Amino acid sequence: MPYEQIHYAVDGPVATITLARPDKLNAYTAIMGIELAAAIREAGADDAVRAIIVTGEGRGFCAGADISGGADSFNGAGPNFTSADRPREEGGGFVGALFESTKPTIAAINGAAVGVGATLTLPCDIRIASDAARFGFVFARRGLVPEAGSAWFLPQVVGLPQALRWCLSGRIFDAAEALAGGLVSEVVPSDALLARAQEIAREIADNTAPVSIALTRQMLWRFAGEPSPATALAVDGRFAMTLGAGPDVREGVAAFLDKRAPSFPGRIATDMPPGYPWWEG
Repeated sequence: MPYEQIHYAVDGPVATITLARPDKLNAYTAIMGIELAAAIREAGADDAVRAIIVTGEGRGFCAGADISGGADSFNGAGPNFTSADRPREEGGGFVGALFESTKPTIAAINGAAVGVGATLTLPCDIRIASDAARFGFVFARRGLVPEAGSAWFLPQVVGLPQALRWCLSGRIFDAAEALAGGLVSEVVPSDALLARAQEIAREIADNTAPVSIALTRQMLWRFAGEPSPATALAVDGRFAMTLGAGPDVREGVAAFLDKRAPSFPGRIATDMPPGYPWWEG
């Protein structure tokens, strides 16, 4: 589908979604959110795509919500909100699309990631940053609260003490602090960021089974907050037995013994095991 405020491109097994309002440092609007969700789902429906990269065009990743409406930017009148001609995306918008994704997602944070620009990276599985990146959970400094589910995601990613420190101060911090606090897994020079993101995506695409990855990312995200391993044990045992008798495991073992790259036959569109999605059962 055509997009207005993002770019969508597929190169081999990697889909790249680029936030594309560079003159506004990719400031977030309702249209951008709807398009981001649609692109994530487009990638998810394409069995040829094995990983998704989200990045920003130009100097910024996403410098927060578009506040060109001034004081009206957050009261429903500004471009950040839905309206009659900008209906809300069903299924939780871009947060729901990222969280429900069957493909691993990598945020390649190339510049300022503030407010919603920071929180939209949190449902991604892997976050890497350029040395020019800056972050800020600035909501309290605008009289707001953490949005886009970030009051759940941020403590999951960095732990409650660090989440409180960043959200209660609302200050801007650099990539080195983001790395030390666990928000990103690595920091690279700006001119190496996309290449590194693609390298990570290719490592996943070249070595892992699509069905296994789809199940694994859902299991890790959904079981992380469980009070005990009981639910995980009930689900992982069933899936381990089903997959263990299937063609992906036979290929994975054969490839290991033959010392060659695997070619897994399983496809997300047709081969997800019985019992998935378990949280709807």
